Amino acid sequence: MQIARELAGYSLGGADLLRRAMGKKIKAEMDAQREVFIEGATTRQVPHKLSASIFEQVAKFASYGFPKAHATAYALLAYQTAYLKANHPLEFFAAAMTMDRANQDKLNLYRQEIAKAGIRLLPPDVNHGDANFTVEDGPDGPAIRYALAAIRGVGVQAVDALVEERRTHGPFADVFDLTARTGGRVLNRRLLEALIRAGALDGLDDNRRRLLDGVELALRYGNAHAAQAASDQTSLFGGMFEHAPLPKPALPAVADFPVLERLQQEFEALGFYLSAHPLDGYRASLGRLGITPSEQLPACGGQRVRLAGVVLGRQERATARSRFAFVQLSDPSGTYEVTVFAELLGRARALLESGEPVLIEGDVRIEGDALKVLASSIERLDGVLANGGARAAAGIEVRLSDPAVARELADLLGPHGDGGARVRLVLPLGSDREVAIDLGDHHRLARTRRMDLERRAGVLGVVDL
Repeated sequence: MQIARELAGYSLGGADLLRRAMGKKIKAEMDAQREVFIEGATTRQVPHKLSASIFEQVAKFASYGFPKAHATAYALLAYQTAYLKANHPLEFFAAAMTMDRANQDKLNLYRQEIAKAGIRLLPPDVNHGDANFTVEDGPDGPAIRYALAAIRGVGVQAVDALVEERRTHGPFADVFDLTARTGGRVLNRRLLEALIRAGALDGLDDNRRRLLDGVELALRYGNAHAAQAASDQTSLFGGMFEHAPLPKPALPAVADFPVLERLQQEFEALGFYLSAHPLDGYRASLGRLGITPSEQLPACGGQRVRLAGVVLGRQERATARSRFAFVQLSDPSGTYEVTVFAELLGRARALLESGEPVLIEGDVRIEGDALKVLASSIERLDGVLANGGARAAAGIEVRLSDPAVARELADLLGPHGDGGARVRLVLPLGSDREVAIDLGDHHRLARTRRMDLERRAGVLGVVDL
């Protein structure tokens, strides 16, 4: 374009038309432009033969010069991106995730990549988060804080207003302080419930069921607080006394959701499991069963593998001859897809809808860049463990801080039955003594209950036997 302007007197618009004709290799247009170029160059005292030669060189350059220019630009961009990722990984991933904060599938891929890089992803938090993903220094070192605006059902404008209030007047003390200071101008029922399910209010109260059951109560308190503030402002100018602060109501006294239900709600809000995974309580048993983590599937081409996972979704397809389904699953190392054909699909359809952990046997095939797992069997994981004997589910040891807690664990330890798991309680007897109580090996212990045990007040830890 600069050559055309300087040698042939093209305007910017005319030079752009020449560029477009060259880029698209339109012969008729190029022939017309050749005459315009030579005529303009001749007017500027460039000999006809030389101007024609220059035009031919420019036209020839267009056949490879544009790709070369693009390749140079992309190479520079790739270098700069690689430099940032290698030298400033937290800032790089925070920026990349912010760009894709509306795409939860991409966010899940980023989450898996930063986990492999040893970078921590902190959960969303109304007292720390922002509309974007941010880098945050904490007691355990720098980490990426999850963006509040990346929660499903939470808008950027509402988050910006909430963050501005927090920065101006300090952190929120509890859910009532949150609704009183933001009120109906920021929070509504749908948004507040989304924040709770995503875990963004865990720092105020980690009992999500209590918070969800108290949403209407909290919103009414916020509205009453806003109405009183407006009344006090009017009274102040009228010379009257301000009202006394509104007393905060009490949230419902209910136990929290079981961990599996809590994680399912978190999944619906974020698009993936963040604070924990439903299979975390199965880790030792999965090793005993020879389960292959999904991240290792690319190295298992041509092999039969055993996989464990929680069903995320299913798409069924039908042909003239058969019916099959693509089933998306998640395990602690990532997400993967399994193909299930007609006969097995008919037998296992209920399992693929239950949301319970399942065990899948299948054959791994790698065709070009595509990885496929063809399922040959699907079973309930808890059922396999219950019938697998001591090798599959040896049992657990529960360490308690208070002997009185032992009486409260019956609902979590499961009913008795033959071939169950062994349970041992370890209780303190003083400053330097403890006692171990073996409850036998007849507990039908659902492994999803292990995480409920770990969260129970008075439980110091749970380890596999």
